[in-house]
Amino acid sequence: MSKSTRLCTRKEAAAILGLEPQTLAKWAMTGRNLPVIRISGRAVRYNLADIEAFIERCTVNGSVNGNINNEDDQ
Repeated sequence: MSKSTRLCTRKEAAAILGLEPQTLAKWAMTGRNLPVIRISGRAVRYNLADIEAFIERCTVNGSVNGNINNEDDQ
């Protein structure tokens, strides 16, 4: 790990993602696609770079139903 690595608590990570900490706890138990760093027992941290990469992977272009709304085309 580099010196510039920023670790977040579960509460901080949840706030960044707009989720509840309990959601991240469930994701950690089910192996959701967000890496968790286990410090000891129940103490976990999330690498900010992993959170940012997760957001990037989950980002889609256009709307939820697949239509892209481009004002220049109207």
